[in-house]
Amino acid sequence: MTNYQVDLTNCDREPIHIPGKVQSHGFLVAVEATTLNITYISQNIADFIKDNAQNWLGKNINDLQKILLPGLSAQQLNQLINLGIGSKNFESINPYNLELNGDPYFLILTQSDGNIILEFEPTDSDLDVDVQRSIGRSVSEILTGKNLNAILTNAAREIKKIIQYDRVMIYRFNEDEHGEVVAEVKNDDLEPFMGLHYPASDIPKQARQLYKLNLTRIIADVNTDASPIVTFEQGQPLDLTHSVLRAVSPIHIQYLKNMGVASSFSISLIAHGELWGLVACHNYTPRFINFKAREAAKLVGQILSSALEYRQDEEDTEQLVALNSAANEISARLKSDKSTSGSTIVAALTKGDVNVADITNGSGAAVIIDGVLSVLGHTPTGEQIIEIAGWLKANMADSIYYTHRFPEVFSPAKAYSATASGILACALSKDLSEMIIWFKPETITTISWAGNPEKPAEPGENGIMQLSPRNSFETWEQIVKNTSARWTNEEVSTVLKIREEVIYAINRRANEIRLLNERLQLAYEELDTFSYTISHDLRTPLSSVKSYSEFLLATNKSLDDKAKEILNKIVAGADKMNMLIKEILNYSRVGRAEIEFNKIDMTALIGEVAKEVTNAVKSDNLQLTIGDTPNIYGDQTMIMQVFTNLINNAVKYSSRSNPSIVEVKGRVEDQETIYSISDNGVGIDVNYFSRVFELFKRMDNAKDYEGTGVGLAIVKRIVEKHHARIWFESKLGSGTVFYISFRNY
Repeated sequence: MTNYQVDLTNCDREPIHIPGKVQSHGFLVAVEATTLNITYISQNIADFIKDNAQNWLGKNINDLQKILLPGLSAQQLNQLINLGIGSKNFESINPYNLELNGDPYFLILTQSDGNIILEFEPTDSDLDVDVQRSIGRSVSEILTGKNLNAILTNAAREIKKIIQYDRVMIYRFNEDEHGEVVAEVKNDDLEPFMGLHYPASDIPKQARQLYKLNLTRIIADVNTDASPIVTFEQGQPLDLTHSVLRAVSPIHIQYLKNMGVASSFSISLIAHGELWGLVACHNYTPRFINFKAREAAKLVGQILSSALEYRQDEEDTEQLVALNSAANEISARLKSDKSTSGSTIVAALTKGDVNVADITNGSGAAVIIDGVLSVLGHTPTGEQIIEIAGWLKANMADSIYYTHRFPEVFSPAKAYSATASGILACALSKDLSEMIIWFKPETITTISWAGNPEKPAEPGENGIMQLSPRNSFETWEQIVKNTSARWTNEEVSTVLKIREEVIYAINRRANEIRLLNERLQLAYEELDTFSYTISHDLRTPLSSVKSYSEFLLATNKSLDDKAKEILNKIVAGADKMNMLIKEILNYSRVGRAEIEFNKIDMTALIGEVAKEVTNAVKSDNLQLTIGDTPNIYGDQTMIMQVFTNLINNAVKYSSRSNPSIVEVKGRVEDQETIYSISDNGVGIDVNYFSRVFELFKRMDNAKDYEGTGVGLAIVKRIVEKHHARIWFESKLGSGTVFYISFRNY
């Protein structure tokens, strides 16, 4: 079989489940499941059958019956195999007791693809205690621990009593998969490893996967050579995933040798279906404990796994209850407030003895709603929080984001890492402009590694840089900055809960605003219709008043001058009233009209308006200048009305200046086209600035000029229907400039 060369490019892919060898304290025979013909066999079987292993490939296991399986007939072996296959495991069968050359052995059966693996290992053990009888007392001692740390310490002590290894450690995997010794019991002459950290590469991912499948693992003697497995199935190595004799990676063997460890034994600790950690046992002389002792130790590990899972859940639940209590109080406050304004929601989150900062173990929080920032506790500055919010808006892929190493992700945060090395943020709106952010301060930590965690490399015979397990395990300290305490699942869960409550309150507010807008729109449309109807109906009686007055003037010769003056005022008033009604009708039509956006030739439109206005004024005093006229998009009739009104006003209110100067010009800027209409007329009093676009509002200095006070209101309405903007600049006695900005479609 080919040897797998481990180097820096593939150490995480080393196929440790198919090493092609077994540990030498036992031997292996694999048979095809249906025929029981031998497909794989370890070379060291020759020590027991006094024949070359290769000679037995292809033969039936029954041919070795008398030598390997005395007292077990072919029929009985078939029954055992079929029972295991039917049960999908051989746990109820293993181990089977037998004798080889007069010595007691265990037969352990496992399945590997289409093969049944028969492994033989001695029943003799280096233990001088009955492990199975010790379990009950040890389990009781373990479970007396009041908290998780106490349980782990008790477990290390009791397991050391049972298996009598020189050192027993409980090793916990962290989120980044590096490990830490969290409990230890050792012989007095050994230096402590308690609190030391080991890099994830010490136990690569494929090894961690095997620890999940096989809950115990023994390495009896690191100084013995493993025995190769031979087969005629060239290129198809035997999968030893479930084997008890599986050989050890040469890298790991060298690692143990460098530590001075001669034998090791491990028990897997599983919590919530994941590898929580290991009970790692080291001995500094070769040591072997048999299958039954290992199974008893596995039972202790399973009980310990359940206990630590329960205690961890219990501690997590206590934290969750405390955080939920705060969240529930805030939720009740959000639901009880009848007002759903943004300020009320912010008040529910930030006011009172309990606020949104209390739903995590952070040091502070920031709330951004309706563009207003509110802060609680210890946080970065307002400017820094806005900067963080901008980064989150650009980078948040989901509705929630958290990290305990924010300065490593967002380098400007290094300036305020003392306050915000950790952030947890939840978005409240689809565009992410509204959010809540929690902060955790920097926790400068000194991590003590068991030697330099960087795996050294050295050139091999072929020149490839080969991994070389570190030789020194002296404490190597690393100072970790820009890091906070991690955000727990309980904190994230509570934040998600309060987020739903806040979103519900925001949506409730949005629904109420929508209903209010619908009512306003209905009232607006009704008022519009009312205005149109009244204005239209007024024209008939008004026409009658004017007609009768003109008839009297034309036919009644007996009228004196006073009567004629009164009738002329009636006619003039009727004309003025008629013009006002016409303007109101125009105003109403704008509200009801639908806009069709088309490209407008502004050169032609403004030229036509200018010609019409100048013909009406017929003033030699007027200087009307037209500059650039870039095209815009809109309704041609309405835009004509806008420019007619504005240019006419500019000419009218500058008519008493000498000369009267009016200028119309446009320019394109980025996404908009801006037109300006300027004059040097009477200007607008600053006290009237807020009323310029209101209906029927006219300035005191404009009362001598003809007008209705409706024109600019119509202009404003048309501009808004075009999603455009209008504003002005003016100084009393110096003139006015109106600006209109149209979007470039």
